[in-house]
Amino acid sequence: MLDQGAPPQQRSQNGPSSPGLGARLMRRKPVERLVAEGGQGEGGSLRRSLGLWQLTMISIGATLGTGIFVVLGEAVPKAGPAVTLSFVIAGLTALFSALSYAELAGTIPVSGSSYSYAYATMGELVAWICGWCLVLEYGVSVAAVAVGWGEYLNELLDGTIGVTIPAALSAPPGDGGVFNLPALIVVLLAMAFLLGGARESARANTVMVVVKIAALVLFCAIGIQGFRSGNYENFMPLGMAGVSAAGATLFFSYIGFDAASTAGEEAKNAQRDLPRAIMLSLVIVTALYVLVAAVAVGAKPWQRFTDSEAALAQIMREVTGQTFWGTLLAFCAVVAIASVVLTVLYGQTRILFAMSRDGLMPKVFGRVHPKSGAPRANTLIVSLFCGVLAAAIPLGQLADATSIGTLFAFGLVNIAVVVLRRTRPDMPRTFRVPLSPVLPALGLGLCIWMMGSLSTVTWVVFGVWMAVGLVFYFVYGHRRSRLATSEAK
Repeated sequence: MLDQGAPPQQRSQNGPSSPGLGARLMRRKPVERLVAEGGQGEGGSLRRSLGLWQLTMISIGATLGTGIFVVLGEAVPKAGPAVTLSFVIAGLTALFSALSYAELAGTIPVSGSSYSYAYATMGELVAWICGWCLVLEYGVSVAAVAVGWGEYLNELLDGTIGVTIPAALSAPPGDGGVFNLPALIVVLLAMAFLLGGARESARANTVMVVVKIAALVLFCAIGIQGFRSGNYENFMPLGMAGVSAAGATLFFSYIGFDAASTAGEEAKNAQRDLPRAIMLSLVIVTALYVLVAAVAVGAKPWQRFTDSEAALAQIMREVTGQTFWGTLLAFCAVVAIASVVLTVLYGQTRILFAMSRDGLMPKVFGRVHPKSGAPRANTLIVSLFCGVLAAAIPLGQLADATSIGTLFAFGLVNIAVVVLRRTRPDMPRTFRVPLSPVLPALGLGLCIWMMGSLSTVTWVVFGVWMAVGLVFYFVYGHRRSRLATSEAK
């Protein structure tokens, strides 16, 4: 029997000594174990029902619409006509990270996205930090997009029945309101779809994606008629600093492509289809973003973009002199933005599902309903949290908070792909980042540069968020980690 009174040196000779704190924080979860546990939850398993088409639509659904329908009015005053360049810079930053995501998604096809990639390559503490950033990225993004949905709903109501929701019930405190009811409603609607299961949610999302693409093509066809080259004469009125600041805000618009990676445990052929869905969706979205932004600024002087979340509908009315086209676009935007809420909320629940399975989050997030194959309790908790957040916080603060969490997580993914290449060079990979480690290093550098463009307030919020996350990890997750429990046996 082990002598509890013996000194540490003697105890280590009589029995196995526990690893030190540093070793415990750096413990990595084997890739094989991550993949083997895929889909398994408390009380049931996720169902593999998604093909390449559905995965691509999830990525486009989570991305397309956020920057154009919602944040364009926030970004143009920061960069002027050069907002088109801001979209390109944000898109390039996303592209470098997307290459890394594509390789890791094909190699480690699980629901945890960059959290799981970090767990396999850089250890538990870094994985927790990444997962905590993803909670910020996805959860706050849902709230931010929901705020913009309310703006377009008012545009639609005004153009159809001549009535709008009072400011007290359609804007958060600080923006002239008391409670943003429409933002809460759209989150609850998305929740209702998700409770039905991944296949049903994917079908609804596909219909909404087709509507939003048609709406943006329609906007370009009509908006180009009001194009004035003079609106581009002073292309960069606020300098490169304004371009990078707008780019950092607009990067919030590109988080959707990694939503496909959160579906790794519900994809029919994840290793083949995930990399393809990620790259295809990013190319389509970036092209549409740049095209629509160029037409919007050409049709309306940048000085007249006054932080309106319904800028495109207003441009349609101004160009045509009729309310019909603006109302039609508002209807399409209501449908389109709802798909962003749906797919990003989906991604949030799957990341928490993976963290719960590892013991780093409470078990309630890992419970799977046996009939629907969906984590219902997880979905309810996350939806209510995001809905309240959307109803209470202004859009601009939400968008910047999402951007910094996204950039931090993407930076870690660029590191993870290089680490896995070094530690497991012989692993089968369905997609490989070209020119590695050069392109991942460029992706990391761009993430750091764009993070530096965000405001001091955003950094303070991020610092507080990370401090809260570290406290939670050391109080809860570090003690209940299933990897640590299995190593102790």
